[in-house]
Amino acid sequence: MAKNVALVLSSGGARGIAHIGVIEELTKSGYTITSVSGASMGALVGGMLAKGSLPVFTEWLLAFTKMDMIKFMDLTIGHGGLIKGEKLMKVLEDYVGDIRIEDLPIPFSCVAADLIGHKEFVFNKGSLLQAIRASSSIPTVFLPVSLDGMMLVDGGVLNPLPLDLVKRTDGDILIAVNVNANIPYETPVQKPEHADLEKYYGKMRATLNEKWAGVIDHYIEKYMNGKTPKPKPANMFDIISESIILAQNKAAGIYIEKYKPDVLVETSVDAASTFDFYKSEELIEAGRVACRKALDELKKS
Repeated sequence: MAKNVALVLSSGGARGIAHIGVIEELTKSGYTITSVSGASMGALVGGMLAKGSLPVFTEWLLAFTKMDMIKFMDLTIGHGGLIKGEKLMKVLEDYVGDIRIEDLPIPFSCVAADLIGHKEFVFNKGSLLQAIRASSSIPTVFLPVSLDGMMLVDGGVLNPLPLDLVKRTDGDILIAVNVNANIPYETPVQKPEHADLEKYYGKMRATLNEKWAGVIDHYIEKYMNGKTPKPKPANMFDIISESIILAQNKAAGIYIEKYKPDVLVETSVDAASTFDFYKSEELIEAGRVACRKALDELKKS
């Protein structure tokens, strides 16, 4: 049986941490990942894999479960997003550096969506850091990335599972990892340290919802000309976030049906919310379990 893998990693926010568990399980089972493509969080994990920095990045993620997420949320009043992302990018620079995609040990590509051209933009050369930043710019949350007349946002908007972009070699296995699957998720017993982190996460979500409420108030004041608007939702950020997830999951299903990967690894969309990075250990294990299940099915076929 072939052991070379062309790996495709989906978007999914913090749920994409499960990609790490899948990669670890593939390596443990003797598979060699010869190329990788991703969108959003899949681009981040895939880029770290291609560079060879995934183990140290994983250590940072696991330590991150003890940190306050809010300190990375640099809110902005600029147009196009609520978070600049500069603080988070400074951390990623330490792991990514200034390496170019064409110099990576493993062939890598990722996708972003151009809001001006209304089309995909594929990164398969140039700055790895810029590619990751653009591919993971969640609409309305992170500021878009400006590049060559384009305004780039999260690749998951158009192609959440870029099976059509990964570089293939003769005889390899095409493995897709979808962390937004509509399958059941059994919530494990919450770890004691998660209680405080839930509090901080709740505070962060409340801050983002409050920020969105301010955006809507500004719109009403500027454009409604004194008319009485309907009551605005108190959790607009949550509504937008869930709407994006729903659309991406539908698109991922279309790509799976069209390109028919040899192996499909799925973890539940209910495993985590977009910013549940404190669940890293749990999500990595979910990825391992899902990968073992998929590989067992492959052996039976």
